[in-house]
Amino acid sequence: MADVDFTKDGHVARVHLNRPQGLNAITQEMDDLLLDAWTTINGDPDIWCAILSAEGEKGFCIGADVSSGAERKTRMALGGGLTGIGGPWVQLKKPLIAAVQGFCVGGGFELAMCADIIVAADTAQFGLPETKVGIIGECGVVHRAVRQLPHHIAMAMILTGERIKADAAERYGLVNEVVAFADLAATAQKWADKITAASPLANQAAKAAALGRLGYPLEVALMTRFEEIEQYAESADKREGEVAGGERRKPVWTGR
Repeated sequence: MADVDFTKDGHVARVHLNRPQGLNAITQEMDDLLLDAWTTINGDPDIWCAILSAEGEKGFCIGADVSSGAERKTRMALGGGLTGIGGPWVQLKKPLIAAVQGFCVGGGFELAMCADIIVAADTAQFGLPETKVGIIGECGVVHRAVRQLPHHIAMAMILTGERIKADAAERYGLVNEVVAFADLAATAQKWADKITAASPLANQAAKAAALGRLGYPLEVALMTRFEEIEQYAESADKREGEVAGGERRKPVWTGR
């Protein structure tokens, strides 16, 4: 099996880190495979949602594999470009669910925070160990953490390197749901079912709008015209939603 498995189940793509012996630390080969996965997901109109998961109970991902040295052979960002750390940034257009267990630290924490929904096993621990071990560089994880966690919680994690457990992460709003490890895959699928019940094109337009003006003042976001929303207005799914509403039935989405 590859160190990154990519499968498609109906309208859901599954991206699975499969290197548990290294706590799913991301190698250059894994970066390449992840880039292929994100590119396929973005380009396939029949994929409406993606789940990112990892093999083994001990760790979701501990970041980049540095066993062969810290230097990377390409400028591609960590996680196949998804994180934006250290190179070109690939933005995933489709909703992404991360299913996290065990150690989720450093670049692995960054990778999880790239998701739109995070479900965590009660074994999960989130952390930024960089300063604790004297490493700091192109560290995008600090920028995401201080935006996705309460300020003082994020800064305490950054400055001490201490980890927080799943229950605290849920309390701080970092994760959507905490479950037993045995229920993690089923819980991620439950969220995927909820997402794929909605219009895929509307979801993609909503994600693009929400994230595209996240760092801007509210008045700027409200005055912005979003190409994805304008394109959705002319789609077959938009018309299907209107017809289904008039006929009092569930819409049948096609992603077109």
